[in-house]
Amino acid sequence: MSDMITLTIDGKSIEAKEGESILNVARANDIFVPAVCYLTRCSPTLACRLCLVEADGKQVYGCNTKIKADMEINTVTPTIAKERRAIMEVYDVNHPLQCGVCDQSGECELQNYSLYMKVDSQSYSIRDIHRPTQHWGVMNYDPALCIVCERCVTVCKDMVGSNALSTVKRPSEAIEKTFKEEMPKDAYAMWNKLNKSLIGYDADACTDCGECISACPVGALVSHDFQYTSNSWELKKIPAANSHSSDCAFIYYETKQESIDNHETKRIYRVTNEPHYSTLNGAGRFAYDFDNKVQEKDEKAFNDAVEAFKKADAIKFNSFITNEEALILQKIANKTNTRLVNEDARRYQEFLKNYSSTSGSTLYSSKLSEVHDSNFVISVGSYLKSDLPNARYALNNSVIMNKGASLYFHPVADPVMEKIGKKGKTTEFIYHDALAQESILYFILYKFGKDLPQNVKTYLDSLIETRTKTVTETIKEKVVEIVKNEETGEEKEVSKMVPKKVSKEVEFEYITLLEDINKDETFIELIDSMLAKKDAFSLIVGEDLITHPNAKNLAKLCGLISRCTEFNVVIIPTQTNTLGVAQICTLSSDDSGFTVGYNQKANFELSALGDGDLDIPALNQQEGTFTNIDKKIIPTNAAVGYKGYTLNEIANVILEDDIEYTIDYTCELPLEKGYQRVEFDNLPNMFGNDRVEYRGYDINAFDVQTQDNVEEISSKKLEVKENEIVIYKANPINQFNEFTAMSHEFKDELQSGIFFSQKSFDALELQNGDKVEVTANNQTLQLEAFVDTQINGEIAYVSTFEKNSSSEVLFDTFRYNTAEVKKV
Repeated sequence: MSDMITLTIDGKSIEAKEGESILNVARANDIFVPAVCYLTRCSPTLACRLCLVEADGKQVYGCNTKIKADMEINTVTPTIAKERRAIMEVYDVNHPLQCGVCDQSGECELQNYSLYMKVDSQSYSIRDIHRPTQHWGVMNYDPALCIVCERCVTVCKDMVGSNALSTVKRPSEAIEKTFKEEMPKDAYAMWNKLNKSLIGYDADACTDCGECISACPVGALVSHDFQYTSNSWELKKIPAANSHSSDCAFIYYETKQESIDNHETKRIYRVTNEPHYSTLNGAGRFAYDFDNKVQEKDEKAFNDAVEAFKKADAIKFNSFITNEEALILQKIANKTNTRLVNEDARRYQEFLKNYSSTSGSTLYSSKLSEVHDSNFVISVGSYLKSDLPNARYALNNSVIMNKGASLYFHPVADPVMEKIGKKGKTTEFIYHDALAQESILYFILYKFGKDLPQNVKTYLDSLIETRTKTVTETIKEKVVEIVKNEETGEEKEVSKMVPKKVSKEVEFEYITLLEDINKDETFIELIDSMLAKKDAFSLIVGEDLITHPNAKNLAKLCGLISRCTEFNVVIIPTQTNTLGVAQICTLSSDDSGFTVGYNQKANFELSALGDGDLDIPALNQQEGTFTNIDKKIIPTNAAVGYKGYTLNEIANVILEDDIEYTIDYTCELPLEKGYQRVEFDNLPNMFGNDRVEYRGYDINAFDVQTQDNVEEISSKKLEVKENEIVIYKANPINQFNEFTAMSHEFKDELQSGIFFSQKSFDALELQNGDKVEVTANNQTLQLEAFVDTQINGEIAYVSTFEKNSSSEVLFDTFRYNTAEVKKV
């Protein structure tokens, strides 16, 4: 590759990509350079200064110095070793001596680096100031343990995008001046900052993802639920995948015995991730204890389940299942001639089919991992903050780290999303009508399309008008003045150019699509300014499009965008394994007759929550795979035991087979859908120092013949009567389903009902927990009302995360509806 260069690190010849930092290149080539403050996917802060190296004879910081061709780098010199040791001594000044009970002990980077630098004495001291512990949302912050490395601040800004954390000043005594003369300069500079700083917290911006806990190298930030419950070395780390959302992010379930008296039963104490490589949402981190605690096999219920499957007309299930379970259900359906009903996956399957008809590929063209690498991102039809937090992280990361730009289209105004980038410069938030998505996609084709099909070009041309507007510009005008010499009385003409504002009428091209999204012609000028030096484009589309009344046309427009613009498209799977189910199963919308429910309400129900006719294992009790948003087959492992029956055992009876484990089906996933014949135990599940994700494998996409039969825009606005508001089917942050709802960390703050902005809440004269009567879709429900300070505008959202939520009746397939809302 032309952008690859050669350099030398510690005598080792290395080929690397130009523009990479010395630190990342060293790590990718297994050369250790210490660094406390730096996170791989975030910007350098220079807070710790431990990554000092010598480059071409000059001492530089490895985290923010870019490599050059033929550069000679030494990672350790006597001067650097002395500086690093002094820095570690400073970090240890007044650090509390509580390693025995500190939650980070055993995996603490302060401990590790103090030992690595052989800190066996202390040369520096200063009187300490009391710094009380603080409680922040789901976590505790101990400023006495904090080393102000700023990793928490950095991950919140560069990755998560909440900007909920910042460095703030604290009272302290001044460092003695003699130290400045005696100490290495970087150690003194670091100490001076450390002595004056703490971390500050903005509760209104925090989304309780806990990523700062993961990033903290010491015990300063810790989940208040986990604190003082276990030592890290007692816990067994079980690699798995986030089972609550389609990112399927890499996690560790950390387990040990339930109690002193019960060594046999294991339970999950916490969930952790690798912050250098992947990001985890709050549900994945804190909603981990949803295992089904059934204690024995119920043989009668098992036999009843077998008979129920044999006589079922339809099997109803959701997409919070593994690929293997989906395949087993398909095999049972084939054997018993039963319909499979999963509306979530069926709508997604239909959307993909229509997308393929214009894109020419069976799968969407991009991945969430590629959004991170983009520098111009558009999001349409997804309430990113709650629908898929990791998609929001990817959008934020592309704007912050790649000096990118983004457009966020959505009807619900979101002050948390607005913290991404600089509004009106690098980011723009377009809050539009609920039905305007067709206009948005057509606008993207108008602005970015090349070699469009003739019917699309003709339609777009019909929406273009030539308009005039008055513009004011400054011109230079020649002015002649008579200047008189005071001494001689002589007069002479002097000319000069002076600025003058003039107005004139100019013609410009206007496309009426702008009216549909509440924008004028200046919006195009803004986009043009954002596009400077942009060369990597991503489009994220979400559930609002998939459930839209004109979803078929929207899918085809997305396919055209993929084919006829520079945008690569990501279609967010709406539940954990929606994409997998859509690939594996033949689905129907007909749920008539006798039904069997797999975690769904039915005539006979199998439930992982222990509330059905037969118990089944929850996803944290199973080995299996998911097909994630990146179109990868991701393995997950069982964290805790399960003592009941499994779907595989039912299948063995119905299919007259003898398959020992559910994961024996992993290598039977359909080849015609892009899966491979790979055994479960052969699936990789790790990250490399080269920052490459070695997890599972990519499923293959296939080419299909394209058609261009898209339709014109059929609807633009949701008709709202005078006494109505718009309601939206969505969930609070970190609530995805009935399994997150049962987590003990969320139960105290479990809120299900209708959520308003503060302005709308006040207008209705409501208090949190008041009952309101909501009438929509010819149905009337009484719901609890809450204020959500992290939304603006007049649209209220209605939660549906609880099992068999009654709120579903307020909506058809579309996530939006109009409703009358009255205080009870």
